[in-house]
Amino acid sequence: MNGTKMMQNWRGITATLGLSLLAACGADDGNSGDDALQVPTTYTFGSQLESGASSVDYGGQVGRSVLLASLSESIEGLTAAIDGGKAYSKGEVQALLLFYYDYDVAAGADVPHGLSFTPAAKQATFGAASGKKLVEKVAGNDAVGQFRDWATAGMIGWQGATTPDAQLRNWFAELDQLAADRSAGTIGTGADGKPLAEVHITAGGHHLEELVSKFLLGAMAWSQAADDYLDDDTDGKGLLSDHSKAESEGKPYTALEHAWDEGFGYFGASRDYGAYSDAELAGASGDAARKTGAFDTDGDGAIDLGSEWNRGLALYCGKRDHAASGKAEIDLTGAVWDAFLRGRARIAKTPLGKVDAATLDALRKDRDAVLQAWEACLAASIVHYVNEALVDVAKLGAGGWSHADAAKHWSELKGLALSLQFNRRSKLDLKAQQTLHGHIGMAPVLQGASADAVAKAKQGLLDARKMLMDAYAFPAALAGDDAGEGGW
Repeated sequence: MNGTKMMQNWRGITATLGLSLLAACGADDGNSGDDALQVPTTYTFGSQLESGASSVDYGGQVGRSVLLASLSESIEGLTAAIDGGKAYSKGEVQALLLFYYDYDVAAGADVPHGLSFTPAAKQATFGAASGKKLVEKVAGNDAVGQFRDWATAGMIGWQGATTPDAQLRNWFAELDQLAADRSAGTIGTGADGKPLAEVHITAGGHHLEELVSKFLLGAMAWSQAADDYLDDDTDGKGLLSDHSKAESEGKPYTALEHAWDEGFGYFGASRDYGAYSDAELAGASGDAARKTGAFDTDGDGAIDLGSEWNRGLALYCGKRDHAASGKAEIDLTGAVWDAFLRGRARIAKTPLGKVDAATLDALRKDRDAVLQAWEACLAASIVHYVNEALVDVAKLGAGGWSHADAAKHWSELKGLALSLQFNRRSKLDLKAQQTLHGHIGMAPVLQGASADAVAKAKQGLLDARKMLMDAYAFPAALAGDDAGEGGW
């Protein structure tokens, strides 16, 4: 994305997704009228409470992003460790994964996070990145203000699941058993007849690292943004937070400013997100240093994880925009970035005190635009992995089918699809999502399945893709053909 592309494609993406920003531009916004709204090009906002200070703070979200990335890398590294001679007994891998998930702030502060950037990260340890926990922000564990009681109603889309937290722990326990088995010399066989290449891939076709990481993007990051920090259903939280004084003693920002920042932090964009092309965000620019999504913007020879690191759904938006180039005019990155900047600029311009009704209504429009574009990135990514899964299905009859590939692609699809349920404003309500999961199923179709089973799985993927394309009004050119080729 860059400024030129955003201007060229803005009208197209607005019409496609039904975003409200253009309608908001001429609105009477009370004490924050858009005619006087100065929107910066970077996520940079001064403080009304402390001269010369920044009012932006989302350190906790960066810290949890570090924990999530390190958890994923830890799972990915298990196979090489075991095959290289490391033996895990029952319970050891589960404890390793819970280090990241249940993170003990005191015990882990000086532990290096081990994430690799070019140049290296300025914050080298978990404590330096921010001492926060993943578990405390997973849907159902941070219960105040959430639209669904996950502890009693349960999550949808996974057979036997109760709460999001319980499901994650179930996957950790499954990984633990697989690691203990592999350490003892027991390696399962995939449906392609080959030994399972990775300890986190199951004989039934689940890629546990992808399920865990993609589901956490929804159950933690997306849930917190959509159902907490950018929501407006609970007094004193989200858009209804106080804007009259410092959030706490010595802080240069109000609770309202901080809430919006925390939502932005979970999206995962750098503070100059709009300066980078879709190719750069997709890791396809040819610059090896930029494949991690981290750019040394200030040229100080280090990556500041708090301002120079793009991650999570921020990268997915860039990937989908990049993949759409030449096929359809769509700008997901521009849509979400513009809405985040506009809303934060509106808050920064609002004088300290009670936020008036007109300003709050305008801020709700900004929030709606953020969430619609953000969810569109999520839905577009599900379409992409549906197509990857369709390619795998096509190989069942043509040769070249891989158990590892099928497990990976289906699990990426399923993990992201599970994430949709955490937004009460979703284009697909929970009933529709149940239908979507019925189409996707509980595992990929594997080699050796009957012709009827293969046909049913293929039709389910096509039906899932159609549901998403229709619900989000994506350009038809991005759907792809029946074999998953030619689209996202």
